[in-house]
Amino acid sequence: TCAIENLGEGVSQALGTGGRDLKSEKVGGKMMLMGIEALKNDESTKVITVISKPPHESVADKVIGALEKSGKPAVVHFIGLEKRPAQGNVHYAGNLEEAAGLSVALARGESYEERTFTIPEAEVERIVAEETKGMAKEQRYLRGMYTGGTLADEAVILLSDTLGGIYSFDSKDEQFILKDPQVSEKNTVVDLGEDVFTVGRPHPMIDPSIRTERMEKEAEDSEVALFLLDCVLGYGSHGDPAGAMVPAIKAAKEAAAARGGYLSVVASITGTTGDQQNIAEQKRTLEAAGVVVMPSNYQASMLALKIMEKVGR
Repeated sequence: TCAIENLGEGVSQALGTGGRDLKSEKVGGKMMLMGIEALKNDESTKVITVISKPPHESVADKVIGALEKSGKPAVVHFIGLEKRPAQGNVHYAGNLEEAAGLSVALARGESYEERTFTIPEAEVERIVAEETKGMAKEQRYLRGMYTGGTLADEAVILLSDTLGGIYSFDSKDEQFILKDPQVSEKNTVVDLGEDVFTVGRPHPMIDPSIRTERMEKEAEDSEVALFLLDCVLGYGSHGDPAGAMVPAIKAAKEAAAARGGYLSVVASITGTTGDQQNIAEQKRTLEAAGVVVMPSNYQASMLALKIMEKVGR
């Protein structure tokens, strides 16, 4: 919804079904199917966009069937399932940002061109060179610390193949499930909003200390080359999520420098100009702390991947 807003279009309805709706074959996507039926009959909805964490394949097929029957242009992004070619009125997106771009293009009757970065390729290469030149030889691992679960899942999928697997709390591949969710292994991405991290305390979008404590712990590891972060704005989020992260980011960078290395920090901001936290100020705050801020989680993840490839890990 933020990406669509930032592209200059609007959202008629935003229906949240919960992550288990499509994940469980027993639940069978009941809420998603009801939502599609409602949107099919909603005159203000021109395009139906469906996004889900990795769904059960049989449930995914049901949802696609319902979209086909709706007759309206539709965009589907099932995180973790292979992107399919467009068929009839149903179009498939490979990432969250592309789902927004495709939706806007369909609403406007325009074509959509696939791309990785919205900044010039030369600028991407300059950033990669700058972010890798000071790293020590032992720095080889990435640590993603997220407050948004869907964003964390997207990062895991995008990074996994190239980096030889990503450890996480609930990996679909048993060999990459963290033995202790509080302790990272090699390349790790964690959703700090999982129940195991929030027992007795608020969600990290509200209480940033859950993440800053994790960052302080990660900063002690001399093999860490890069932090990958999200910054989520809006009602219910911390009043200054970027500012809350800055002391831990600076301390981690200083620790790496003291060891003779350099810590790269890459982030994205999920928000709009209408959010109370002031997205432009949030970006300036992070950049002043030496963070590379990318336009989306997809682009942040892909930049992180380029950096990790450059250091040859």
